[in-house]
Amino acid sequence: MTSDALSLPASRDSLVLQPLFPLALGQLQFSPDPLDTAVLLQEILQLRGEATGNPEAGCAWTGDLHGADQLHHHPVFATLLGRLAAAAADYVAAVGFDRSWVALHLQRAWPVVSEEGQGIGRHHHPNAHLSGVYYLTGDGGGSSGCLRLWAPRQVNELVPGLAVGHGGPIVRSDPSSQDWNAPWWDVAPRAGLLLLFPANVDHAVLDNDCQEERRVSIAMDFCLTAPAVMKRAAEAEYLAPHPSTWLEVLP
Repeated sequence: MTSDALSLPASRDSLVLQPLFPLALGQLQFSPDPLDTAVLLQEILQLRGEATGNPEAGCAWTGDLHGADQLHHHPVFATLLGRLAAAAADYVAAVGFDRSWVALHLQRAWPVVSEEGQGIGRHHHPNAHLSGVYYLTGDGGGSSGCLRLWAPRQVNELVPGLAVGHGGPIVRSDPSSQDWNAPWWDVAPRAGLLLLFPANVDHAVLDNDCQEERRVSIAMDFCLTAPAVMKRAAEAEYLAPHPSTWLEVLP
């Protein structure tokens, strides 16, 4: 061995990967009364009327495109959406916001109905800060259409474009282990489950492959603003003013 040869230890500790900058997916499982759920389902189907979906082929029916995007003002849904909004406030606090600095607004809430073969394409909600979905149906198996969430960017994608797969050199991990290059994350619908996530995250609803079950959910959009009565100058700098102070100039 020469004097400049590299000397390595005979053994070393195992490599440890530390996950950083996680996406905060809020999950809360409610235990709804089946009779209450039946009333909500009946009301949603009445709102849908004779429609079977959105204009795009294979797209689920979404109430926001059919004048049914204010369920929080509907007496049948008001109690439920009040509880869901309270959970959204808990999410905002859990990700680090001081509740006394912000006002949280439920700006839209609409029903989504997916019949067999229907889904919703990849999109995000640029008009909001926080999005949510509450499931009225689903058994947790996923056959009626999972919610798919995409990472804003593949932070561990050492070679751009490889993490999308297509039989490339990245080996997919066992489902029970951490997949550092997972292209997306799927969440199966379950009756009573509430999901909350940043509104700028791309997401989709996979096709309903269940002939026996209609997938029904309520989608929500929330916005953060400064409080109506501000106590700190920083509130005006970092957050939009409270809507009560706005002046509408184009009716």
